[in-house]
Amino acid sequence: MADIVLNVEVRERTGTGGAREARRSGLVPGILYGGDKDPVAIAVRSNEFRKALYTGKLLGHLVTLKYGAETQPVIAKAVDMHPVTDEPWHFDLYRVDAHQQIKIEVPVHFQNQDEAPGLKRGGNLNVALHSLTVSCAADEIPEEIVFDLTGLDIGATIRVGDLKLPANVEAAVDADAVVASIAGAMAEESEEAPATEAAAEGEAAAEGGEEAASEGGEE
Repeated sequence: MADIVLNVEVRERTGTGGAREARRSGLVPGILYGGDKDPVAIAVRSNEFRKALYTGKLLGHLVTLKYGAETQPVIAKAVDMHPVTDEPWHFDLYRVDAHQQIKIEVPVHFQNQDEAPGLKRGGNLNVALHSLTVSCAADEIPEEIVFDLTGLDIGATIRVGDLKLPANVEAAVDADAVVASIAGAMAEESEEAPATEAAAEGEAAAEGGEEAASEGGEE
């Protein structure tokens, strides 16, 4: 079961006015939705919500919602932050069954960059997918997906099919989708060289034309 428990209150007032009232009372307003039930306006004490958020295990994870003696497994789908104070401003929770199959985004991280020859030689790791949509049970959502860069050289391409996913977790996107690649200065220089040479040849031709025209004028 989930590690985080959110003690919620049900808000009687909805809309902007109800959200403002909740914030004035030291609460973070939110909405509980999903399943076969109607959305419910809820709120959590600001200090409790911040503590849960800063664990890094709230957003996109299975958590337990508690209302009195009742509990409900939910997924924290979104958390909005105030643009100035950077304080939690609003959140969305989604009702699920703990063993329900869901699709959710999981962050992708890369390790052992110092062991990648391509990066040692000045190459760049170009990341196309910072997170991967996976299909798994709500209570088996991985914290992250880690890819080992050991041995990769310039020109290497990492695709979804190359990622090692935990048991009972499947990628919900095409296996050929590019996750990241290692590109280097040599590749960039080789691409720029033909254009540079063509420009130089063009300049030389132009100069030759000007000289011929000048000579013809003198005659």
